[in-house]
Amino acid sequence: MANSPSGDSMAERILRLISAFDAEHPAMPAATLARRAGLPLSTTHRLAGELVSLQVLQRGERGELRLGLRLWELANRSSAALDLRQIAMPFMEDIQAVIRQHTQLSVLQEDEVLFIERLSSRGSVSNFAKVAGRLPLQISSSGMVMMAYSPRHVQEAFLDRHRGDPAPFPRPEALRRQWAAIRREGSATLPGVVDPQTTGIAVPVFGPLGTAVAALGVVVPLGRENTAATVPALMTAARGISRGLGTTAAAAGPRHGLAEPAGSSTGA
Repeated sequence: MANSPSGDSMAERILRLISAFDAEHPAMPAATLARRAGLPLSTTHRLAGELVSLQVLQRGERGELRLGLRLWELANRSSAALDLRQIAMPFMEDIQAVIRQHTQLSVLQEDEVLFIERLSSRGSVSNFAKVAGRLPLQISSSGMVMMAYSPRHVQEAFLDRHRGDPAPFPRPEALRRQWAAIRREGSATLPGVVDPQTTGIAVPVFGPLGTAVAALGVVVPLGRENTAATVPALMTAARGISRGLGTTAAAAGPRHGLAEPAGSSTGA
């Protein structure tokens, strides 16, 4: 039930407070939190006080607010992302032992890529992806490969939401061509998009319904991609993760264990 002048419910306002924290803003004073959450300062003080008492938020020595351990504890008790991470970790470690750059696991969340695990080696190239961080799906190899293997209605809904977005957002026909090419190849390779010095390579991880539920990817130096070796290794690992999720060979499809999503067409 809405119970504020703006029409926000209590749950919505609490979620806005919690969502205001990110990798660039792990701690902040109440005034900054109120501004980032779009809430009155008085409301922020009141809700933050209650959340601190519940250990969902905690205060630093100078009074700044940050996410509390209680929130982390609750999130990790029964999380689909945690289950996926546990299944994927042995396969990610195998990839990382060979790549020795960055190996990462991600899922789609709304119109963004949410990274749920990343393994890195000392001296690795720069990587904008952070655990629990997000990137727009259209600039991420992980995001593009998951969308390429999503059902057609999911793809079209994404395009509808961004119809008319100004450049550099790609035009719908360009994205459809990219998704079709990714399905033909079974992987997505995006050189120099997020960072001009790196290349992202990703393959889909399939769920029991034959659509991509996650992506397994690497970030390597531009010009040192070695896709002929990297992509098959990623595909093998992704098949193992898919099996761990209960996906059958039939659901995963014939091409390198990858499926053509229901309702899709390589001619898109």
